[in-house]
Amino acid sequence: MNYAPQGKVNVVVGKGEFRFAAIGLDHGHIFGMCNGLREAGAELAWVYDPDPIKVADFRKKYPEVRAARAAQEIFDDATIRLVASAAIASDRCALGLQAMDAGKDYFADKPILTTLEQLAAARAKVAATGRKYAGYYAERLHTEAAIYAGELVHSGAIGRVLQVIGMGPHRINAPTRPTWFFEKEKYGGILCDIGSHQIEQFLFYAGVKDARVLHSKVANYHHPDYPGLEDFGDATLVGANGATQYFRVDWFTPNGLSTWGDGRTIILGTDGYIELRKYLDVARDPEGDHVYLVDHQGEHHFPVHGKIGYPFFGQLILDCLHRTENAMTQAHAFKTMELAIQAEMMAVRVA
Repeated sequence: MNYAPQGKVNVVVGKGEFRFAAIGLDHGHIFGMCNGLREAGAELAWVYDPDPIKVADFRKKYPEVRAARAAQEIFDDATIRLVASAAIASDRCALGLQAMDAGKDYFADKPILTTLEQLAAARAKVAATGRKYAGYYAERLHTEAAIYAGELVHSGAIGRVLQVIGMGPHRINAPTRPTWFFEKEKYGGILCDIGSHQIEQFLFYAGVKDARVLHSKVANYHHPDYPGLEDFGDATLVGANGATQYFRVDWFTPNGLSTWGDGRTIILGTDGYIELRKYLDVARDPEGDHVYLVDHQGEHHFPVHGKIGYPFFGQLILDCLHRTENAMTQAHAFKTMELAIQAEMMAVRVA
């Protein structure tokens, strides 16, 4: 909930050249989003949330930011280039449409929207306004192991990618969660929510432009007090290029683990494979960002924590300024959510 990495400062713009605002503080990921943009040189100018307690907490972290009386005050500021949001998941699309109508680019926490109807509206608005609707898929964009793995894959280190297996366990900490977190119509379901991380990585590592969901499952195995919660989900996909994916997401991280989840990714290629141990190397090293590569030359371990940085944020800023698509294409961001929503809609519910 409050995963907010701080990385290397890698400024890509001059002071005051790129001003942005935060609207909607319902998820702690907003801090990671703001950290990344600020480290790339963006100026955080405004914040708005209807809850003054959330705003006060936010301004403790960023005391220079100005609190708006309403979202419209931010939309009316012509110097604001981008609006970042971690509002309630089901509200993120409507806010994005408003931001784009106001001439701003939009950067939403995942899931960046929760229904196919919202997806159609967002695609139409992007086409009509020419603005960006970017997504914070942090399990790749804000994880140095995942970034380095992308460099290896795209340099041909393991040949053609055949399969991506993703494991996304999370710790529930139910008493600390807001009410909306347990209401499916608001968080979108487990495959739509944290499953979108896994699908995004599959599309990226395997170079997939389109895919089909073959099978998916969800369950509430162990939380009868929260009937709207799905605490387990998995899915199998096949890409248009023949690559396949299996992923599992869940809320069953045991208390004995030293971090919130033992997230892992395995990428199989024709000439080797890569394993990512993102947040720790369990029972061996509490520091995260371990990349293991096995190829025809041997076995390799790359501990990359603190060595790679997070280039997405600077790329996003420059994309907004130059109207390019180097950080992430719009098609990729939307295809991720299309597949995640489809996986959720077709999921078999098991008990």
